[in-house]
Amino acid sequence: MFRKTTGTILCPSCGRLTSAEAAACLVCGRRNPGMWGFAAPLRALFGRHSFTNVVTVACIALYVASLLLDPRAAASARGPFDAFSPSDGALMALGAAGTYPWRLGHWWTIVTGIYLHGGILHILFNVLWIRQLGPAVEEIYGPARLVVIFTVSGAAGFLVSNWFGHPFTIGASGAVFGLLGAIVAFGKKRGGTFGAMVLRQYGYMALLMFVLSYFMRAVNNAAHAGGFAGGLLAGLVVSLAERRRETALDWVLAAACIGVTIAGFVLSLWSAFAG
Repeated sequence: MFRKTTGTILCPSCGRLTSAEAAACLVCGRRNPGMWGFAAPLRALFGRHSFTNVVTVACIALYVASLLLDPRAAASARGPFDAFSPSDGALMALGAAGTYPWRLGHWWTIVTGIYLHGGILHILFNVLWIRQLGPAVEEIYGPARLVVIFTVSGAAGFLVSNWFGHPFTIGASGAVFGLLGAIVAFGKKRGGTFGAMVLRQYGYMALLMFVLSYFMRAVNNAAHAGGFAGGLLAGLVVSLAERRRETALDWVLAAACIGVTIAGFVLSLWSAFAG
């Protein structure tokens, strides 16, 4: 029922009708357009759901879960900036990143840490930026490539953070800077008057955010820089939606990113409560 291995399908490259059993698309010549029957389900998965909304819900749900794991710590704020802040233990159980969990062998934290936040203001600002930049990146690259760019950027940010020796860190800000980097890459690749305008506008925005972050306390600037670099490189590597439709490979990579993220949270909970 899930896979479609016979009959007609929409080619993942050109979007035209072709045979699921064909060795190559009858229209554009793409090899194995049926992807062993998984092309249609992958297209439906990334065409039906907004990844920006999924990330928003995931961040909020995990933030609430981190408060419920240690409600006493969440209620013992020392100031307005510490209001409703989960404890380090709760965040560790859910997959916080940093050199400490990395040395324990928790490699998956470079992905799970993206979705965890340390306070109400922290999650508010990050979610607002994700909802601002996510749809823009989806429009210029495509929904599946958005998943890849977001995940790669966040992971790259935490890898750089680990290299600089941050023992404990969380948050989606590295991925947010990665979305900015991907838009800057779009401006560079697009070229012309419009590309130059995008490059200038979002380049200045990224520069302003970098400068402001250096004047804010408890900000992981290494993760910001790593995330921006990851998003910039990913944006330069993947194709623009206007130049090439998303392929089954794009969807497979996006599904792999989601699968690794989910598996990471399972491993974190297993290590915390059953390991």
